Amino acid sequence: MRAVKVYPEAWPLHTPFVIARGTRSEAGVVVVELEEEGIRGVGECTPYPRYGETEASVLAQIAALFDELEQGMTREQLQQVLPAGAARNAIDSALWDLQARKLGSDLWHLTANPQPPVIEMAQTVSIDTPEAMASSALALWQNGARLLKVKLDNSLITERLVAVRAAVPQVTLIVDANESWHSEGLAARCQLLADLKVAMLEQPLPAGEDAALENFIHPLPICADESCHTRESLPKLKGRYEMVNIKLDKTGGLTEALALAEAAKEAGFEVMLGCMLCTSRAIAAALPLVKSARFIDLDGPTWLAVDVDPSLPFSCGRITFSGRPAQ
Repeated sequence: MRAVKVYPEAWPLHTPFVIARGTRSEAGVVVVELEEEGIRGVGECTPYPRYGETEASVLAQIAALFDELEQGMTREQLQQVLPAGAARNAIDSALWDLQARKLGSDLWHLTANPQPPVIEMAQTVSIDTPEAMASSALALWQNGARLLKVKLDNSLITERLVAVRAAVPQVTLIVDANESWHSEGLAARCQLLADLKVAMLEQPLPAGEDAALENFIHPLPICADESCHTRESLPKLKGRYEMVNIKLDKTGGLTEALALAEAAKEAGFEVMLGCMLCTSRAIAAALPLVKSARFIDLDGPTWLAVDVDPSLPFSCGRITFSGRPAQ
């Protein structure tokens, strides 16, 4: 028999996290623990209201599978009984972690991935006044970040981007509008981004308005985030996006995420690896995808006032390993 535990946690942020969709002051996560023969595997997810998820709904989804989990449900069986989303991610991640620990290994080796000594990642500049965003960008640059993800809504776009670029002329910038823009004026905004040497634009339009990107000529790559969840999303993205953002909370865990990364590359998409606001437990589960990604956006734990212990060795703009990553 396998012992199963599930519980919510709330992790305060050191600074409010502001995007087009609203402001967050804490990261609310759900944790799953699976124990067999004294060995414990742990998984974490972040319920996301944008996808109709709440802490209560995710806990209920997981609780409904307690009997099957206790009886030894596998990752393959899990894919058939739970849809892609946060609940499946927490269980899938715990199953991967349990398997690795039972073998005395880790996810790097379990998925045949070499562990890089350093993972360079984006640091997020959340929405604020142009002056405050420029100051934040400069501070991140001075602390070592070389890739910045600038969050925008539908206002002060030029002012904010010009201020940020002036503050950090050397940094690589990517922009995330979180579905807040509209097709009218999009061409001019894309040209502005290109003129400011922005490397990529993420999800400018609402997911339901993707058709406006069909045959839309644009001078920089556009990445699908809210429009891409699993392999089933890919056919509708062809001819509209050049890149997809893979997050375990969207795919329902590493199992589908690995398959999505392979299918996306076969279909001609580049890959971005992202995360929600989370602890380093959630990031550890996503690390096997690092080698597939052009852009890595795993800074969720760096927004926490205190991270879970033991944690991955995060610093500004990078994860640096001295040994195997904590699991």
